Amino acid sequence: MGRLSVSLCGTELDNPVIPASGTFGYGYEFTELYDINLLGTFSFKGTTLAPRFGNDTPRIAEAPAGMLNAVGLQNPGVEAVIAEELPKLKSCFHKPVMANVSGFSLDEYVTVCEKLDAQPQVGWLEVNISCPNVHGGGMSFGTDPAQAAAVTRAVKAVTAKPVIMKLTPNVTDIVSVAKACEEAGADGISLINTLLAMRIDLKTRRPVLANTTGGLSGPAVFPLALRMVWQVSRAVSVPVIGLGGISSAEDVIEMMLAGASAVEIGAANLRDPFICKKIIEELPAVMDRYGIENLRDITGGAH
Repeated sequence: MGRLSVSLCGTELDNPVIPASGTFGYGYEFTELYDINLLGTFSFKGTTLAPRFGNDTPRIAEAPAGMLNAVGLQNPGVEAVIAEELPKLKSCFHKPVMANVSGFSLDEYVTVCEKLDAQPQVGWLEVNISCPNVHGGGMSFGTDPAQAAAVTRAVKAVTAKPVIMKLTPNVTDIVSVAKACEEAGADGISLINTLLAMRIDLKTRRPVLANTTGGLSGPAVFPLALRMVWQVSRAVSVPVIGLGGISSAEDVIEMMLAGASAVEIGAANLRDPFICKKIIEELPAVMDRYGIENLRDITGGAH
């Protein structure tokens, strides 16, 4: 085990850095830039049962210290992911990958998870009950503890691999949702997804996004994400993955001190496609500066 190594639901990662779903495609696109095997792992693009074109454009908007997106889970559908995307990934990524799953009904979550659970390359299932950019699914499952538990329980019944529930910050009490997922059998929790937000074009006097609202991400949300990771990690005994506005090695350490066992990096990938590589390379020097010998020892250290 190296200084950067951590454990996630029983699987050893070389480091805690995980590109977040929706910001890293299916991985192989980034191999033209660097060897993605240096990552801990990555969470691939959110996958649904049927292909989805996503929302109408425009679906990206700038914001102070961040960005809004309303992409709407554009993806080719689970069958195409298994038949086309995973074989391409296998040629360039030699570690278990995290499969991000979205759905519009309990049955859809179950079917997609069951299909991806059977794939040898998949090491974890990250079940997204938190997407604010789609109608009739996504976030609606994550705002009610009972519904969140129902999805968790149904997915756990058909899978053998660790199930990590991805939570929305668009709730009053995120701890109650996290505890409901844990009690229903979740092996881990990841948080946060984006915050529901919007911009208005002063010239047209209309919303900038065709979807009206989108999800806010980037450095602006980091303090909020940190607070929620702190609260949830104190309330559950399963591993927590922290994400939301992380863009430096210092942010990684701060998030782990708040209680994260690993971290995901999202919007920063869109600004700088080399950011995950840079953070991994910078971590040892930052650890030395703050007297940290091994990263795995600092999870929850600020508690």
